[in-house]
Amino acid sequence: MKNDIDLTPVDYSESYGEFIGVGPNGNLWVDGCDVAELAKQFGTPLFIISERQFRYTYRQFRDAFRTHYKGESEILFANKSNNGLAYRHIMNQEGAGGDCFGVNEMYIALLAGTDPKTLVLNGSNKQTEELEMAIANGLCINIDAMDELDRIDEISKRLGKDVDVGIRLKLDLDPLAGKAGVAMHGPGSMKEQSDSTKWGMSRQQTVEIVKKALDMPNINLKETHFHLSRMSNDAMDFAIMAREMVTWSGYIRDHTGWTPPCIDIGGGWTFGKWYGTGPRSQIDNDETAPTPDEYARLCSKEIEEECKKLGLELPRLRLEPGRALSGPSGVTVGTVGAVKQGDKKKWVNLDLSTNHLSWSAVLDWYYHNLPVVNAKAERSETVDLVGPLCNSDELGPKAQMPSLDRGDLVAFLDTGGYTESCAARYNAQLLPAMILVNGDQAEITTEREQLKDIAGRFRVPPRLLAGSFAK
Repeated sequence: MKNDIDLTPVDYSESYGEFIGVGPNGNLWVDGCDVAELAKQFGTPLFIISERQFRYTYRQFRDAFRTHYKGESEILFANKSNNGLAYRHIMNQEGAGGDCFGVNEMYIALLAGTDPKTLVLNGSNKQTEELEMAIANGLCINIDAMDELDRIDEISKRLGKDVDVGIRLKLDLDPLAGKAGVAMHGPGSMKEQSDSTKWGMSRQQTVEIVKKALDMPNINLKETHFHLSRMSNDAMDFAIMAREMVTWSGYIRDHTGWTPPCIDIGGGWTFGKWYGTGPRSQIDNDETAPTPDEYARLCSKEIEEECKKLGLELPRLRLEPGRALSGPSGVTVGTVGAVKQGDKKKWVNLDLSTNHLSWSAVLDWYYHNLPVVNAKAERSETVDLVGPLCNSDELGPKAQMPSLDRGDLVAFLDTGGYTESCAARYNAQLLPAMILVNGDQAEITTEREQLKDIAGRFRVPPRLLAGSFAK
């Protein structure tokens, strides 16, 4: 789709991305907007997304694989990383497909007008409702349970629709048996974590599904799929995974006569910034972290070599970057409240919380923090940046910051992925607004929650009302 948006990076005095940095007045800016002014206009806590950064990062992935991969390639945006309607529209305009988990993500993508043939439905326990929606609209369904093919077959016949299917694999990953990764799925090596997860079908199960599907005239076998997840920031680990997908293609061919025409190598791609970002256990999430170009070069090389070795044609290639695509586009802002000095520690309380940046608590994630006003001020104090919740609510432990007072603004960078979509309501806290910035224009894309949005879900049985109020 034609898109005339200018993606020339902005020249900031200090850059945190192509469209995020320190502006002419010394404050943090997102594209052409002063973040202090955005906070004044829209309130805090506040999620901010740079549209141009979002598009720019997408094109980095798209162009890298177009450059290095000799076959066809397609980017499927992981909708779960930022499932707002506006962001799905942006991805549509950029030509991206989408990875959907569950009926609601699929519905949002369809509501935004996404081409169903560019969407994939994943999930280990798909409900009849979502299978019906996927089949009726023409999505590819990645099978992840032994009874799923029969259920898809029955629904497709009932609806009078042919259906595209893939198979989610449980790769062996023996070369990663000695590689440690971020403990996303429990302890152990990357292979041990992958083996212990609920996803994927074994070689024998995959062969059984393929043989059965080949005898179903309404079933179109389209692809195999695997998702390594964000356990590693070593691009070669993902290249090894991609190579093994081709190895399995050869195995499937030899045992069924069918060769997958497309392999979906999933996501979990990491990214780094000069100031650091991501899991605290990975100390090299800086400018040395892999780039889209490095992922594309290594994955393409391994796929092509294994195809040549096994006498296979290059498959169509799909990939599903989520956080690495959406993450760099986001900034989250909170306002300082109480500043509390203890004997050994100083706490700076914000109206922002781990409800809003949940990975800070759940995955011990580091989001680079800085003052919004006078963003390059000397960081003279060590403080804990905390939220207002009834737990430790640590957003930035041992943060280096300038002296902060009530009313000051603090920003956290690279929060465009898995913030709003993972946000919680612990302590009945309202979810923030999200705004989209393009140049000097800022628009609301998610309304700030109100108390009625929380209280309106609750019901009190009449007997309890009578017990409280009847005389």
